[in-house]
Amino acid sequence: MAHTAHLGALTGELVTALIPETQHSRRTACRESALRSLRTHSFTRINQFEVEDRLNGLEERFYVADRDALAGALRKRRDALKPHRNQFTPETLHLLLELADQPVQKARLTDLDALVEPDEVDTTPQLTWRDIAREDGWKHERDIWQFVDYASGSSDEEELDAESEAYPESLTTDSSTEDQYQHTARDLAVRPQGAEVLRQVQDAQSWRHAAATEMDERSKKIPITTTQLLREALFMLAGLETSIFDSACNPTTKFQLGGVSWDSYKALVTSFAECGRKLLPLRAAVRSTEQSPLLQVFQDCLQKALHSFNLDLSSLQSRLVAIKEDVVISLIGVLEELGPRLAPLYALADIVRQLQEERNPHAFRYLELLYDAVGMAQLQGARATYQLLGTIFFDCFQVYLKPIRLWMEEGKLLPGDRTFFVSESPTRPPLPHIWTGQFNLLRTPEGNLHAPRFLNPAIQRIFTTGKSIVVLKHMKQHESTKKYRASAEPKMEFKTVCPDHAEFAPFSEQFSAAFQAWIQSKHHTAASTLRELLFSSYGLSQSLDALQHLYLMSDGARSDAFASSVFRHLDNLSSSWRDRFTLTELAQEAFSSCLDNYRLSAEADSRRLAQQQHDAAALRSSVRLGLPAIRLTYRLSWPVQIVIPDEAIQCYQTLFTFQLQARRAIYVLKRPIPSTPHHHHGGPPDMARYYLVRTKLLWFCNTVATYLATLVLAPNATRLGEELRRAADVDDMAAAHAGFVSRTLAESCQGAKLRPIRECVLDVFDLAIRLEDARWDESARREGEEREVERLEAIVASPYQRSPLAKKGRAEGGKRRRRVVDEDEEGDEEDEVRLDGQGMGRSVSGRDGVKAFAVVLRELHGDFERHVRFVAGGLRGVARASREEAAAKWDLLAEMLEVGIKEI
Repeated sequence: MAHTAHLGALTGELVTALIPETQHSRRTACRESALRSLRTHSFTRINQFEVEDRLNGLEERFYVADRDALAGALRKRRDALKPHRNQFTPETLHLLLELADQPVQKARLTDLDALVEPDEVDTTPQLTWRDIAREDGWKHERDIWQFVDYASGSSDEEELDAESEAYPESLTTDSSTEDQYQHTARDLAVRPQGAEVLRQVQDAQSWRHAAATEMDERSKKIPITTTQLLREALFMLAGLETSIFDSACNPTTKFQLGGVSWDSYKALVTSFAECGRKLLPLRAAVRSTEQSPLLQVFQDCLQKALHSFNLDLSSLQSRLVAIKEDVVISLIGVLEELGPRLAPLYALADIVRQLQEERNPHAFRYLELLYDAVGMAQLQGARATYQLLGTIFFDCFQVYLKPIRLWMEEGKLLPGDRTFFVSESPTRPPLPHIWTGQFNLLRTPEGNLHAPRFLNPAIQRIFTTGKSIVVLKHMKQHESTKKYRASAEPKMEFKTVCPDHAEFAPFSEQFSAAFQAWIQSKHHTAASTLRELLFSSYGLSQSLDALQHLYLMSDGARSDAFASSVFRHLDNLSSSWRDRFTLTELAQEAFSSCLDNYRLSAEADSRRLAQQQHDAAALRSSVRLGLPAIRLTYRLSWPVQIVIPDEAIQCYQTLFTFQLQARRAIYVLKRPIPSTPHHHHGGPPDMARYYLVRTKLLWFCNTVATYLATLVLAPNATRLGEELRRAADVDDMAAAHAGFVSRTLAESCQGAKLRPIRECVLDVFDLAIRLEDARWDESARREGEEREVERLEAIVASPYQRSPLAKKGRAEGGKRRRRVVDEDEEGDEEDEVRLDGQGMGRSVSGRDGVKAFAVVLRELHGDFERHVRFVAGGLRGVARASREEAAAKWDLLAEMLEVGIKEI
């Protein structure tokens, strides 16, 4: 009821405001009709998007109707309304649109003045001349209104105005004393002055217009004085038009110095003309229009140098015009006096000329020319040229420093800047690839850096500093570098970099030292902050330790636990070792105490296994087939991946595979040999040769493993830690890690140059598996023979009584089977496949199954001797022929193998 009463009151007020009081009956009817409509109508919210469209359409109609001012006022007020919008704004705007009546035709911009609040109206009174006269007391100073006649004449002809009194009525902007004075023709007459001076000037310049031919049309020379020639020469050097010299500073032939032979005059005027021609490139460069700020500042420096020279010319002219004592004007003396002042300009003109002659030079090309010219001027002892060129060089270099400063402090690039040597990729790479993929150094088609040559030694540090700032911004740590930033950077000015007391120091060294100090003031803060964050907040050291545990097998016990589990699944011909969940579980269980388990995963490369198309028996019979498919993955944080990229992880995986292959051979060779009845009677006749081959294979595998662990991996890991601690920035850290990976791969014989040797080493590892397979085949064959003998004895014996020998054979066979079970009691139920050795026998039956055990042993022994000698000899030869750092390690491994061959 309260809502109904409130609605009725509002409706009544609206109707009262619209309908006059005299129409009482109409007012009542309208009120009831409106109230009934409001009660029965379910109002919905106004569509705010429709309101926006209508306002945009209205604004466009204003533009179409050529009422731009009205459209601009509408847009201005819509923008001002945005911060104050609420839920009722669309309804209010919709109401205004509904109330609008032909706004394009009837709206007036002046109506907006009615919306100005009264206190906003400027009530300051207008200042009039009457107020000024009243405040300053002009009306009391009658002399100020007197008319003054400035016309020259005798005192008799002067006429004085009658004094007039300044009435208040005349002190307005429209009043004038001229209305009170009637001008005459005498007042308007102009009396010429300086006619004599004008005549003297015309006579002095008459030589310019004198005829160069006589009455008989013979050519003659127009004589000129020394003063005239000197004045023309100085004007020409100042870049002004002259009569003796044309626009190209070539002397005209119709003039000749009076009293001087033509040859002497020609030599003298040609000397002045040559000076002017050398300055023409400078004046042409000053008049050109440049768009690049780097070229604009160079143009400004050229203009300043020419202005300074023009001041010197003006000073010289003033001395010759205002002569205080008798002097002899010597043209040769003026040339000698101007020589030291022209020499620096000649050097500048040479630089401009070289720029004009080059085809499409870079905007910073003149900086290189200036740099070389400053050094040359210093060597020649031209102090004035050295100072002028040095000052111009540093003034222009300040502009080139602006994008460098922005890059090193904010990690930003100026949009559209074509002079800077850093470019940004149009696509955003993933965070781990920001360091290498987002920004690049620009290079010319010839492969040179797109930067001045004298900056090449420092470009990499500049590039690294900017990338460090970008990475810190992604880490949300950019603000921390500002408080450590130096308050004032070293000044890069000529007076500071090249002081007078160090004039004998080479300019190149002074500039390099100053620029390195300037870079260091910005490089050290960003680099040290990022380096500290990598170690403290993102665990770079812990990540390296984890990688060494996983891939380099720095902890032999944990690595053996993982490898042995994989080898058991492989020997059991089980496919579970291919399952990534099983492999991940085995890896996490083995390395749980030395790294974060949630980062570690393992899998078998199914694509690689599918391409090989080998069965389980073939995969376990060679280290080349199944083991390379096992891959470990340790997830690193993206800042750490800047130092340890994906390419390095692939190298780690290569080292892991090679060590896993070596451990596979050792694992097979160290498997316990079950005892047989022959062991109690001296053993089989071929076991001696078997133990010989087995010992040699164990020696070789242990030698390779020892070499990798003690001479390759451990020393390089220690060296890596030292280099990372000494690294100044991320680039140094990444380079140190890349060097570690490269050295480790080379010293581990994983390079392309040592591929035949590495393949031969893998052949030796395969010999170990082949040897054990042959032993298992022989053991199975002998056990089968024993069973056959037992069976025949049982047949010969009485069917009612078992022979003691048969019982004994069955008992011993059961013991052998129990020993095999005890040997692999840690395995799964699938290990029972190997109780009788048939699993090992099937793996080699296609290769050595038809051969006698003794023949196989002889072949294995021969292959081993041949492979080892090839490996040792190959390592020795490559080490002697190579200059790589790893050659010493190869030679050491060859020596270890040769010593072992001699001893065995």
